[in-house]
Amino acid sequence: MGEKPVATSREGAIASKAAPARGLTPTDGGYPSPAYGWFVVGVLTLAYVFSFLDRQILSLLVEPMKADLNLNDTQISLLQGLAFAVCNALAGLPLGRLVDTQRRTTLVAAGIAFWSVMTAACGLVRSYGALLILRMGVGAGEAVLTPAANSLIGDHFPPHKVGFPLAVYSIGIFIGGGLALVIGATVIAGAIEAGPAYVTLVGEIRPWQTVFLIVGLPGLLVALLALSLREPARKGALRRSGADNGAGKPEAPPLREVFAFLSENRRAFISVNLFMGFSAVAGYGVAAWVPSMFIRRHGWTAVEIGHAYGLLLVFGTAGVLMGGWLGDVMTRRKGPGGRLHIVIVVKLLTIPFIIGYTLLPDGTLALLPLAASIFLPTFMNGLSPAILQQMVPNQMRGTAISISLLVVNMLGLGVGPTLIAVLTDSVFQDPAMIHLSILFVCVAMASISLILILIAYRPYVALVNALQQSQAEEGREAFAQGRH
Repeated sequence: MGEKPVATSREGAIASKAAPARGLTPTDGGYPSPAYGWFVVGVLTLAYVFSFLDRQILSLLVEPMKADLNLNDTQISLLQGLAFAVCNALAGLPLGRLVDTQRRTTLVAAGIAFWSVMTAACGLVRSYGALLILRMGVGAGEAVLTPAANSLIGDHFPPHKVGFPLAVYSIGIFIGGGLALVIGATVIAGAIEAGPAYVTLVGEIRPWQTVFLIVGLPGLLVALLALSLREPARKGALRRSGADNGAGKPEAPPLREVFAFLSENRRAFISVNLFMGFSAVAGYGVAAWVPSMFIRRHGWTAVEIGHAYGLLLVFGTAGVLMGGWLGDVMTRRKGPGGRLHIVIVVKLLTIPFIIGYTLLPDGTLALLPLAASIFLPTFMNGLSPAILQQMVPNQMRGTAISISLLVVNMLGLGVGPTLIAVLTDSVFQDPAMIHLSILFVCVAMASISLILILIAYRPYVALVNALQQSQAEEGREAFAQGRH
């Protein structure tokens, strides 16, 4: 697995078009202060927490929604996955392009406000069709957050220090998922005790509808906080247009240039994105159905598994942070391939724990391997954003990350929950056998994703080395021009 820098002809063409910025030395990237950078990370992480709170809450409401609306597992899985994923994917590409060309902080605030309203509205409707449409709206609103957040964080920290801040942002998945379960379980318990609520102009609403209202509306306050953030200057731009002050203004490359770059390096991009997508099939499938597995297989109540599983997600937070930190360490020691080394080891270690928590007959004992199977795979959430950022110049990040999210959401959200549900409904034909569906899907996805990352290794390292060499040359040229 050699790591020689190899530049493609297209990379060379793009690099040659990039006019260097003036007045910056190779060691002075003009980044905002670390304190403000971490403030931005904090706000974006809070937004990510709310996005997963809104997204994940549905997994705890499966049984009461099925009873009230007379639904089966497959219909529920469409609400959890495909309805969200399709709209998220359709909105993601144009929004990713806007991230590369427009004010990102405004886009983030608008997205948060939109998905929060859509989530709250889920508590006011009484039909499956209306819920399906609103879940699609949640998916559309959330499509802008991660491309914009990754791009913004990348402009607040230099490349060799960006992994850990991106990992901190990524823990929003597990904080939000954990809060969804803990808060959801608490609200359900209180709502059941209090009985149905009454909303003016809507009428009586069920306890599961109350949960949607409670978790959706506070997101509007987070939208206002995001709107207050300053828009940073873009770092590592491909080209600059002239400006009166001589500093130059970043200009987004045409879409045809972006797609030409991605096509020229398609082996690395396709393999990495499919690796992330197949990993997400297992991740989203588990998140959607593990609560139901404990309810059906071990006889737990929704409140019991909500509290237990929600607290276990702290291991997910630890895994993301460990992945981000260790990724930065391994990158300094091993170069661009350092993060991929971690991925390979983690995939191999995870499989025995999947087998453990799905097959152990005692629910309390099953929590132990479940905790490990949460901790290890979540290294990917700390590694993946930095892996993607290394592969593209600044002004291609929004589009490239949107493409990656399209793959992850269409495979992960679109396939993961539904694949487990279809196996349970159509193959095993027994809701109590859901643990076997989870086992088969997770082991298969871990094996496929491991093969894909091995395929991606050499072209990925070659691409990242070529981009780093090009950026170093531009920095030297900028320093030389600045002295004259």
